[in-house]
Amino acid sequence: MAQKKKITSDLPEFFIKRLKSVNAKRPKTVIDHIMENGFVTTEELSQLYGYDHAPRAARDVRELGIPLETFRVKGKSGRRIAAYRFGDLSKIRDGKIDGRKAWPKALKSDLVSANGESCSICFTTFEERYLQIDHRIPYEVGGTPEGELNIADFMLLCGSCNRAKSWSCEHCINWKTDHLIDVCKKCYWANPADYKHVALRLIRRLDITWTEEEVPYYERLVNMSKYAEKDLPAFVKECLCHISDENAEDKT
Repeated sequence: MAQKKKITSDLPEFFIKRLKSVNAKRPKTVIDHIMENGFVTTEELSQLYGYDHAPRAARDVRELGIPLETFRVKGKSGRRIAAYRFGDLSKIRDGKIDGRKAWPKALKSDLVSANGESCSICFTTFEERYLQIDHRIPYEVGGTPEGELNIADFMLLCGSCNRAKSWSCEHCINWKTDHLIDVCKKCYWANPADYKHVALRLIRRLDITWTEEEVPYYERLVNMSKYAEKDLPAFVKECLCHISDENAEDKT
């Protein structure tokens, strides 16, 4: 494990003041640990604080306008793991950090009215309280649009799909360095109904859930895949490809 040290004395006063003004539990936990130790590892975020999705915790800090950089250190097991420390402070314009704006209370209601109480990725229906507001274009790339908010710039996601989107976006080179909004607009995570790539990879993706009375159909597919000695995703793709081929033959 890399050596740790308290870094408060090395930080400019305006930055320390901004760090101490953060009250939200998750980003404050990350910030306080880095201030005390110099950096925080994914292992520590999980084992000490219970944050098993470390990139989400780091993202909370970045969304407040506080620069973090990711690097690798050796964990307790000896394998290399990710760690976070404060990034390049020269990116802070005029010594100020602009954080993410709080959502107006009406925004979620407007999204539900327009699109229903369902996740925009897996299309599963949830109670409104379980759906999370998400930028179609990641905040780190496009920020929050100025002026009156347009619901077309946002989507509602279930917790599972939001975590999947976060992981995929945070490993995309456009999120890390390029920050090209047009690239994000063509990504599955921004528009699952009409996209060209998934985090710059040539992939076509379909997220399906079976709920309530549909569950027996899912169980039937599981049993059929076992009989065919294939894992479920491969079996479903094979079935769909077979149907597609048959339809193509019928049209010729």
